[in-house]
Amino acid sequence: MMGFKRILVPIDGSEISERTVEQAIYLAEINQAKLDFLYVANINQLAINACLSEAILEAVTKAGNVILDRAIEKVPKDLIQVEGYTETGSPAVAILEFAEKMDSDLIVIGSRGLGLVKGVLLGSVSQHVVERAKCPVIVVK
Repeated sequence: MMGFKRILVPIDGSEISERTVEQAIYLAEINQAKLDFLYVANINQLAINACLSEAILEAVTKAGNVILDRAIEKVPKDLIQVEGYTETGSPAVAILEFAEKMDSDLIVIGSRGLGLVKGVLLGSVSQHVVERAKCPVIVVK
């Protein structure tokens, strides 16, 4: 079996996202891999430029940070390296771009998420990621 050294875990705070975090931690322990948690605020650039105030963007970022902090707290730091990241934009595109930028060996993604910002990880997002990722993808149900 090929070992994974860097695992990307897109999260949104949903119940499925919580299960995804648990599975990713398990896989990271087995492979002695680093975990990269990614929260993507589903906001397209046009909306950011056109009508979203700085306060709304700040609130979305704060919500993402809470979700990331909650996931990071679950990781046994003495065994696993972990970092959290926030991106904005189309979730599927942001996940794929981030995976390439970070040279991820594996993506562990929820099949459907409905977190604080509805639609961050929808079924079509996980399907898009599975079809276009350059590394293996595990979909958690």
